[in-house]
Amino acid sequence: MDTGELLDDHDAVGLADLVRRREVSPAELLDAVLRRIEERDPTLRAFVSTRVAAARAEAAGELSDGPLRGVPFAVKDLGCDVAGMVSSQGSRLFADAVAARDGALTTRYRRAGLVVVGKTNSPEFGKNASTEPLLHGPSHNPWRTTHSTGGSSGGSAAAVAGGILPAAHANDGGGSIRIPAACCGLFGLKPSRGRVPDDQGLSALAYPLSIAHAVTRTVRDSAALLDVVAGPLPGDPYAALPAPAAGSFLAALDTAPTRLRVGFATANVDGVAAYPAAVRAVERTAALLAELGHRVEEAAPVWDGPATGQALGQVMSAATHAQIEDRLAELGRELREDDIEPFTRVIHERTAAMRGPDLVRALQTVVRIGREVAPFFEAYDVWLSPTLGVPVPELGVLDTSDPASMYAHAAKMTWFTSVFNVTGLPSASVPAGFDEAGLPVAIQLTGRLGAEAQLLRMAAQLEEAAPWPKQAPWPPAVG
Repeated sequence: MDTGELLDDHDAVGLADLVRRREVSPAELLDAVLRRIEERDPTLRAFVSTRVAAARAEAAGELSDGPLRGVPFAVKDLGCDVAGMVSSQGSRLFADAVAARDGALTTRYRRAGLVVVGKTNSPEFGKNASTEPLLHGPSHNPWRTTHSTGGSSGGSAAAVAGGILPAAHANDGGGSIRIPAACCGLFGLKPSRGRVPDDQGLSALAYPLSIAHAVTRTVRDSAALLDVVAGPLPGDPYAALPAPAAGSFLAALDTAPTRLRVGFATANVDGVAAYPAAVRAVERTAALLAELGHRVEEAAPVWDGPATGQALGQVMSAATHAQIEDRLAELGRELREDDIEPFTRVIHERTAAMRGPDLVRALQTVVRIGREVAPFFEAYDVWLSPTLGVPVPELGVLDTSDPASMYAHAAKMTWFTSVFNVTGLPSASVPAGFDEAGLPVAIQLTGRLGAEAQLLRMAAQLEEAAPWPKQAPWPPAVG
């Protein structure tokens, strides 16, 4: 049996079924993934650390008899602790910060029977729409290694699209699940606010904006993994959202979506069109959804774009500032020149001058933007848009040593994504073909709060009607 072919031919749900039927063992799957890491990661640079001995002991032992028992899995090196592993946050300041215990999500992954093989690359504190940290170096896009994997979950996206393993943990504070999914030709769902608990309990003000889930090759893997992590922790500051009527997100896929009202747009809130391949992808998808029986028409929500960006930046930056200061207090020293990257330093210095009333007003803006966008989702069930406003960038375009350039380029990457972190609405990036350069193109589906099952069903409908490649060819294109 060629276990490498099993990785190519099966998603996480399929591999778990093979384990359940004893057609392959967890140890055999793990060995196949470790071989892929050895063979492919020097090119992709998806992983920043692995736990080979510990993972082998777990795979050969008594794994939890959960729904994904025996499936190898990777955790992003940001916002998700694994006991005994460094949680670097992509920063030199945390390069030797070893987690004493598993985080809440890792605990849930283990309960599902997943075998954590390692941690994946992330930009420093997730503050880049491309994964190019100075600490670990850039991850490389499996479709073309000169190009970005997106950020901040770019290491996870490289590992999955590069055929190393079927799914990986990711999180999203401004598009950090959806942007890498779009850049690497994967499915990436950002859940509703409150659907998945904050893993570390430390992000406080950022928690309303950032939420964790995964990047996957298939829609059903995303649904299965959402079943694994959904649900509050005791004391969570947000009310638990109701479970899907089918009882689970995976079971919800057994029912085709009813006729839905879909609005679509190809330009951002200021009327600037996305790049041509993304425009064509939205128009194709709109026509396909109409053929599938949905009511589709051109329409878009309206919101205050500049205020949205400013509020998101202030709230997220305040959390990063606190994280840096807490680390320095732990180390008992002042910030050094080489502790953080230039872009992060600008954020840190600007946030130091922020006053309490500024932060309160930013949080009030978060509420206001949510109320501006909400009426659209009373008239429409789903909004269809591009995921990215610009093509997949080359590595080096989003350079943290040039903060002014970073701000300009990152804004275009998040034209369609960041507003749904501010509003807390569920939003998914779905593969939708390739551009003239052979790089992935994606569309975004967004629904009302708590409507993940509806989005998953529509995405699965598109996956069946217009299938996408489940991973990039190997070896990847260069140049």
